[in-house]
Amino acid sequence: MVSTAALADTAKLEFPAASPLCTMKQRVGLTDVEISYSRPGVKGREIFGAMIPYGKVWRTGANAATKLTFSTDVKLNGHEVPAGTYAMVTIPGKDEWTVIINKGSDQWGTYKYDEKNDVVRFQVKPVDIGYSLETLTIDIENIKDESADIRLVWDKTKVPIKLEVNFVDKLTKQIAEEMASDKKEKPYFQAANFWFNHDKDLQQAKKWVDAAVAEKDAFYIVHLQAKILAKLGDKAGALAAAKHSTELAQKANDTAYVKLNETLINSLQ
Repeated sequence: MVSTAALADTAKLEFPAASPLCTMKQRVGLTDVEISYSRPGVKGREIFGAMIPYGKVWRTGANAATKLTFSTDVKLNGHEVPAGTYAMVTIPGKDEWTVIINKGSDQWGTYKYDEKNDVVRFQVKPVDIGYSLETLTIDIENIKDESADIRLVWDKTKVPIKLEVNFVDKLTKQIAEEMASDKKEKPYFQAANFWFNHDKDLQQAKKWVDAAVAEKDAFYIVHLQAKILAKLGDKAGALAAAKHSTELAQKANDTAYVKLNETLINSLQ
């Protein structure tokens, strides 16, 4: 007969999870993305088309269905998804997967999956990675200001999902309000850089970058000034600014900006 003390000791034991829970967080642009999922391993098994059958809804992990959270509205493979928390379930296929974003974010597995709660469905072509990855991995890579790739990889298969975020309209309004305010200190360089990179009013960008240079004669600020002048068609002004930026970069031992200025100067000659 097992004693009460022995049972109590056994209850204190903690064993490794067969499919450990993982939560990853990533900011893309101004959007916070969180992915929570359990990570099964291959463990010598045949995965897709066998243990995970083709043509059937899969929780896309183990235990609870994989959960996605977006702090703002996003697009997944071109499909609009409002801000919120969702279950991401999939239907694997040999040549095509169906990715489903569903409102049932707290479901265990897919036992209570209800198609009526689907927000979007779209198809993705799986990619053979040429080797076997032991543990299911869902991560975010190729991060840019307005996009990234959500990557689902397990065994020999990768399923890429394009994530797009829109922060330009919101930030444009915020910058305009900030620069029109009565504040003494303003983000002249950052505002000019944003205006330049997103094809806004170049004359306004020039005014801001000129103000930034007046505050701080730094190689990276003058380089932006040169790029804005070049885009405005002021070749002479752009060359002069690029050469000055080179001199400042050399004094600061910043070889990267020396090369950037060389490339810009060569393009103007």
